[in-house]
Amino acid sequence: MKPVIYQLLVRLAGNRNISKKPFGSIDENGCGKFNDLDAHFLGEIKNLGVTHLWLTGVLEHASCTDYSAFGIVADNPLIVKGLAGSPYAIKDYYDVCPDLAINVNERMQEFEDLLKRCNGAGLIPIIDFVPNHVARQYRPDNNPPGIKSLGENDKSTLGFHPNNNFYYLPGQALRMPREVYELPYVKDNPLEKFVEEPAKATGNDQFTAAPSINDWYETIKLNYGVDYQGGGGKHFDPIPDTWQKMGEILLFWAQKGVKGFRCDMAEMVPVEFWQWAIGEVKNKLPEVIFIAEIYNPGGYKDYVETGGFDFLYDKVGLYDTLREVMTGRKPASSITRVWQDLDGLDSRKLRFLENHDEQRIASRQFAGNARAGIPAMAVAATLHQGPLMVYFGQELGEPAEGAAGFSGDDGRTTIFDYFHVPAFQQWFNNGKCIEEKLSTEQKSLRRAYKQLIKLCKDPIIASGNFYDLQWYNQNKPGFKPDSIFCYLRWNKEKIWMIAANFSQVENLNITIRIPKHFFETVELADNQDYVTQMIQPESESPGRLSQEELIENGITINIESNNYLVICLRPSK
Repeated sequence: MKPVIYQLLVRLAGNRNISKKPFGSIDENGCGKFNDLDAHFLGEIKNLGVTHLWLTGVLEHASCTDYSAFGIVADNPLIVKGLAGSPYAIKDYYDVCPDLAINVNERMQEFEDLLKRCNGAGLIPIIDFVPNHVARQYRPDNNPPGIKSLGENDKSTLGFHPNNNFYYLPGQALRMPREVYELPYVKDNPLEKFVEEPAKATGNDQFTAAPSINDWYETIKLNYGVDYQGGGGKHFDPIPDTWQKMGEILLFWAQKGVKGFRCDMAEMVPVEFWQWAIGEVKNKLPEVIFIAEIYNPGGYKDYVETGGFDFLYDKVGLYDTLREVMTGRKPASSITRVWQDLDGLDSRKLRFLENHDEQRIASRQFAGNARAGIPAMAVAATLHQGPLMVYFGQELGEPAEGAAGFSGDDGRTTIFDYFHVPAFQQWFNNGKCIEEKLSTEQKSLRRAYKQLIKLCKDPIIASGNFYDLQWYNQNKPGFKPDSIFCYLRWNKEKIWMIAANFSQVENLNITIRIPKHFFETVELADNQDYVTQMIQPESESPGRLSQEELIENGITINIESNNYLVICLRPSK
């Protein structure tokens, strides 16, 4: 099975409120709930062709919304990004976000019910595991019996100790960035002081008592036994306390029915921990998958072969290259270099064009046109066997216009604020999940995504082989390597030729040839004729070409701008 992952931020996905007040409260701008993702909603996501649902923002994180009436310690707004707070500043690893519950006291049960609904819909639920850092004000209130909190037994007079959960800066008090004091929800709140002494290291490896506004100032880094300030020495024997605590957290959620973890900034945590922790989980629950958010190509093999990850982000590589091609800064032929650099890891790479960190394709900061994503998504979906990811609203052309609050007008859907996603809300339609409020273009775009995902299910894409055609056609007459990228996917039964046109304005009439080397490599007989059939878009008029014609003259096709074609070639009987 080729996984197709659909990521959604629960806080935004089910929100029915249409208010767009910058820095609006949960009462003013609304908030989606676990219960909004009902059986009908999940069934419609499944009908899109999705196999896995990544539920973002599930764990309890720091927030400016006060739930102290429910026994949850209120957070100081000085150390919260946005009124809703970042889903990656975890406040309690053993609890879920109270914002997402209809009945706050029943929040865990409501989440467990959602997991059951996912299973009933045939969707495999994934949540975030945030191992590198926690909220500055980490205050668990839901630890299972016998579980001690992070930092509870730390020796805070020591900058580093193998069994400390945090890193300390003895003799120094934390100094917040001055810009924080200008945030409206800080200025309007009487809790305008926050004391942390000694200061702890900040989440993005900043060993300073004065993090900047551009640092992850709302988080503190976890200590996995690496003495960064003492030369980087590793203290992994005996197993550090942080390892034990984080392993227990993974098992806690996996045993509740979570079937996968997207591991935030996995490369900031030593690979030795992953080898141990993933092994611990898979020994008990082998079906659980682990996805690493990783940006260092030099660490790819280590995090798969040693760490045990099932899949790795393909951000520094395919995403970055596709973006450059889509915006005209690189030729389409640049894509060849991406798979060549993977050194056999292509089936382990998670491909995407949008997620919560990236700008929306339709935003003016990216392509400014949702259709520009179609050829790129075709490549992301069909290039190899690895999983594909779609971010909610991407299939509807969400442009992420305007500032939401802490998140400015930057082309991204906010993860910090109470808000909604207009294009997705049109489709959600108060839970009806139908297309009646979508524009003609939105309906067409959603159909295009659905067709792409359908192609992913074919065995030739899910498990077939790959052959790049760019090198052979690069300098041949009738081919345009700046705009066209083409390749073959094949198995013993058939061959698919896939070509993507990245030009946003030009329909192209091109000729694609297949080298003799391919036929020799796959041991296909000489002088074989092939029946050719257009399957995307569908055509009922098959053709017939000899192997010699495919090598010398190729197939001439017309590809519309911002589109792709798939042609099936079958050896004639």
